[in-house]
Amino acid sequence: MNNSFGELFRITLFGESHGACVGVVIDGCPAGLALTTAEIQTEVDKRKPTLQAGQTPRREEDEVQILAGVFKGRTTGAPICLLVWNKDTDSSAYEKIKNTPRPGHADYAAFVKYGGLNDYRGGGRFSGRVTVGLVMAGAVAKKVLNLKGIEVLAHTVQLGSIKAGESTPQQIRSRTYKNALRCADVKAAKLMLAEIKKAEQEGDSLGGVIEGLALNLPAGLGEPFFETLEGQLAKALFAIPAIKGVEFGAGFRVAEMRGSENNDLWKIEDGRIMAFSNNAGGILGGITDGMPLVLRAAVKPTPSIVQEQQSVNLDTRRETKMTIKGRHDVCLAPRATVIVESMIAVTLCDFALRAGLIERIIK
Repeated sequence: MNNSFGELFRITLFGESHGACVGVVIDGCPAGLALTTAEIQTEVDKRKPTLQAGQTPRREEDEVQILAGVFKGRTTGAPICLLVWNKDTDSSAYEKIKNTPRPGHADYAAFVKYGGLNDYRGGGRFSGRVTVGLVMAGAVAKKVLNLKGIEVLAHTVQLGSIKAGESTPQQIRSRTYKNALRCADVKAAKLMLAEIKKAEQEGDSLGGVIEGLALNLPAGLGEPFFETLEGQLAKALFAIPAIKGVEFGAGFRVAEMRGSENNDLWKIEDGRIMAFSNNAGGILGGITDGMPLVLRAAVKPTPSIVQEQQSVNLDTRRETKMTIKGRHDVCLAPRATVIVESMIAVTLCDFALRAGLIERIIK
């Protein structure tokens, strides 16, 4: 079992969907970082469901508490413990199907892995609820990265069959959290909302794609051969429940390109070495090349749907039909946008500390 990620900036998640609380312990944050509950709360609030866009009716307060690691408004260098309490839980629907694994969920895999001793309520440890801890860790990581002018952004670029048009960093920065779809393309956001409503009416769900960016990265971050930046970012993103694919830069389109199309040619601009294009997504040889980091993460459709599905009864070992009840999102991608941002930030913060870009004591 491994519930921790990172080397110097290391995070450890705890809690389950219907347990008492969910949270994170952050070890390795530099001492002296000015940090308030309100700053972390701002990021956590971005993850909360809205009243539109087919999002879960579960309404948690998600009031952030700092239990350790901050004194007189600044980090002490000791582990930081952050949590929110679970208050709006209803486990009744899960008690009825505890012996019938839900298709598309980790129920059966977890049952085998932990001998049936895992907390099955609301998906337990495998629920998206646990990602609140990732967002809290991301809030701290973003604050550290901001010391060096590094900015992390993310936005929904596809939902079902609807694809957003290209957006500038300024548009992503100013528009993404102005709508429930977390999409910087306002016209596409309206079409996405209609797509969600249609799927909801049909008792079904939708997947999506989230694009993440990191701006003002210096060249040289990454630890080849087996700790490449791409590898660690992929590891971080795949830790988010429902992420099933990750690509960088041109991604799978490189298979259709020739070298003359794919190569990012170098130039000098204002005294800096830059590239004309960014098909590499800001990473070459597993190391940042000074261009913006660009990646995309594919989010699978919410597996909890109201349509009847086939499963098995783990007690009788017979096939059975089931319908899933409870409170679920029609599409997970919009709420996962800030989670993708957070895991990019956590990973970059760790590599920045490894490279000595950030000092261990902030003055």
